[in-house]
Amino acid sequence: MNISLSKGQISAIILLPLCILSLLLGPAADYLNQQQLTAACLILGAIVLYATSAIPEHVTALIFMAVAMLLAVAPAETVFSGFYSTACWLIFAGLIIGIAINETGLAQRIAAGFSNHLDSSYLKLISGIVIMATLLGFLMPSSMGRAVLFIPIAMAVADRCGFKTGSNGQIGVALAAAFGCHVPTFAVLPANVPNMVMIGAAETIHNWTPLYAEYLFLHFPILGLLKGILIISLILWLYPDSPKRNHEATEQSRMSFNEYKLLFIVLITLGFWLTDSFHHISAAWIGLTAACVLLLPGIGLVSSKSLNNKFNIGSLIFVVGILGLGTLINHSGLGALAGDHLNNWLPLAPGEDLSNFISLAMTAFTTGIVTTLPGVSAVLTPFAEQLADKSGFSLQAVLMTQVLGFSTILFPFQSAPLMVGMQIAKVPIKHAAKLCFVLTPLTLFILFPLDYLWWQLLGWI
Repeated sequence: MNISLSKGQISAIILLPLCILSLLLGPAADYLNQQQLTAACLILGAIVLYATSAIPEHVTALIFMAVAMLLAVAPAETVFSGFYSTACWLIFAGLIIGIAINETGLAQRIAAGFSNHLDSSYLKLISGIVIMATLLGFLMPSSMGRAVLFIPIAMAVADRCGFKTGSNGQIGVALAAAFGCHVPTFAVLPANVPNMVMIGAAETIHNWTPLYAEYLFLHFPILGLLKGILIISLILWLYPDSPKRNHEATEQSRMSFNEYKLLFIVLITLGFWLTDSFHHISAAWIGLTAACVLLLPGIGLVSSKSLNNKFNIGSLIFVVGILGLGTLINHSGLGALAGDHLNNWLPLAPGEDLSNFISLAMTAFTTGIVTTLPGVSAVLTPFAEQLADKSGFSLQAVLMTQVLGFSTILFPFQSAPLMVGMQIAKVPIKHAAKLCFVLTPLTLFILFPLDYLWWQLLGWI
């Protein structure tokens, strides 16, 4: 019997034992107790499987949770914490809304309007999608919500532009929508979860909260605008294609009653999302309510048959696994331990502004690889005051350097919205990884130094 292995599976077979043996026999093992060492091996194994896509992501998530429980590395409420997180239910709601948008034809109708303006060139198409996704970040407070709402529309645009499944154009549109919904919006204060974690931690621990305009002016020119331009340029380079202009008659049929009904539900949902600062209801529970309405027999727009056939349970399990992995890192003390050692190793000294800035930004970036993006502020904020004393920076400047780190994604698994976005678009994760691997060094070597100059110009350092 011939067994053919993919490149990812071969990579995993080589990397799994190599990485785990390096951990067990390396100096890191001296700092860990038995429980932490077991957790670290499990986490490292899951990261290798996610990074190589050796097996489907949801299977990796299930294996991670099963092994974590079998080895008793953490209690069930830690391992399965993803199931009762708001992110899980926001994804559930988004997947239901996505089914409804496609089934009623509303996605195709909106896509027709967009594609008529964007299909004249590939540059215009990719730029338009990234810009629209980024602008949505100023309106919707959740990158996960933006992804589940916008990506089905973007993929319908790709279809109207003649891009077949697996083509460069289809992959390029998916990447433009997924990255546009998530990456430039790290520079908008309430737009992403890591931003909000940073604000909460800074307010709780240090009694300081950045102002909306202050945060936007400091971060958006480089991490929002320039990074958005980089994303567009890289997609055009890595996945070149040409859209086919749609010469169908522009006259469309009148909107159906179901389309009006769905549009009404989506607008009400969006309205509650936009006003969450007034009513303080989580975006997840608003989305879940909308999903319940859409599933109601006789009233809703998603039948039981559609739910059974089209609901992507794999996406949900994958995200639950990722969230459980992040919680295990914090529960085991691995995140705090990594942050503590980074503090001791950092070459910080008063007066060495460039070295201090890059060191702090790289610390946040490295922490994000270990803890996933929302964990950066949870790990680094508690000892920000010591870092400020050691570097000579203000406490506020030290806290703001975290944004450079958690907005720079090396591996897609670090970011649940990015992973979910690719799942919704039905595009393999390896394409997001490819873009991340090119975007990250450009960010580190071009955008970080430019950011340093911008901070100096504004008087932050």
